[in-house]
Amino acid sequence: QVQLVESGGGSVQTGGSLTLSCAASGLNSKYYSMGWFHQGTGRGREAVATIDSDGTTTYADSVKGRFTISKDNAKNTLYLQMNRLKPEDTAMYYCASAPIRGLTIGTMARGAADWGKGTLVTISS
Repeated sequence: QVQLVESGGGSVQTGGSLTLSCAASGLNSKYYSMGWFHQGTGRGREAVATIDSDGTTTYADSVKGRFTISKDNAKNTLYLQMNRLKPEDTAMYYCASAPIRGLTIGTMARGAADWGKGTLVTISS
């Protein structure tokens, strides 16, 4: 059974940085696509960044150049480094995994099989 547990959320000012972590169990991240999603108040869940089993990454246009997704296969942990944060980045952030290789920003939502419970990120202006 796959379990995903996010951590690292918090409250920072505009322009600040946060690093989110997602500890995964029950899967081998070498063979999964994984990703980060966010959901702001009154908005749907949107893909933010994905990373394939071979390390290929994709990003939503809104975070390109500011966010970096990475993973440590030995620790089965997914990360999201978020820099130059903006108030519009305020949201719950969720980790997701899929036992399918090659998923991207456009396909991760359909392929995701497991989700974490989320960690809240709040950016103040």
